[in-house]
Amino acid sequence: FAAPAAMAKDVTLSLTAKEVSLPIDNKGTMYAKWTYDGQDPGPVLRVTEGDRVTFTLHNDAANKNSHSIDLHAAQANVLDEFEPIKPGESKTFTFIAGHPGAFFYHCGSDPMIQHIARGMVGVIIVDPKDPKAMPKADREYVLVESEIYPNPDDQHAMMKNEWQSVVFNGVAFKYDPVHDPAATKMLVAKPGERVRIYFVNAGPNEFASFHPIAGIWDAVYLSGNPKNKMTGLQSFVVGPGDASTFDIISPKEGASAIVNHSMRQAHSGAIAIL
Repeated sequence: FAAPAAMAKDVTLSLTAKEVSLPIDNKGTMYAKWTYDGQDPGPVLRVTEGDRVTFTLHNDAANKNSHSIDLHAAQANVLDEFEPIKPGESKTFTFIAGHPGAFFYHCGSDPMIQHIARGMVGVIIVDPKDPKAMPKADREYVLVESEIYPNPDDQHAMMKNEWQSVVFNGVAFKYDPVHDPAATKMLVAKPGERVRIYFVNAGPNEFASFHPIAGIWDAVYLSGNPKNKMTGLQSFVVGPGDASTFDIISPKEGASAIVNHSMRQAHSGAIAIL
């Protein structure tokens, strides 16, 4: 018998926009960030296809700027549900998670490029209602690629694409002690395990040629949708504001380097050791 499809349910989610300082490298260099819940990227949100999602955004009263959220998993009115709210305000809206996949969320307030570049980004995973739509993963990781600009207030440099580093999950070489001895983390798996990486390219500008050095993507799901499956890929390009899901199975002990194969970006921070 086929496994029963997951029952749709009512899910309540919330995030709070917070303007804080966070480290952008393994040395602890601090940077003025705009965030969701005080972290970059924001918390991973997770629901199931068909769920009715009630979402609330709070803008912390201590903030100086208006903020908003653009949930790529939602079909909504950009002039209503996604409109900015002022410090101290909140906004609630409801949507149906109608498509499975890995979706980007970000602040859409003006100037959007600055709100994204300063860290108002994250991932919402919509699991397929059919539990057998994708092979079961032994391990899951979420990687959000983004660009760090030297001056968080310099919108002109952001428009000219003059970044200083491209990073995974907010920190240059966060999971790469090979190229940065100060790194303390890696992605970990055992030989033969299916490792699933939910990859979002927050941008705001660069494309990502996502590649596993010393490995091959067993499967790539465009936008994370199980119906959009490709197999045996060496690299796959994810544009800014887009996402895909990547499966890799290593047959032997050792390491792979998960990189943006644009070497300028990899050598500035977009490498993770698996």
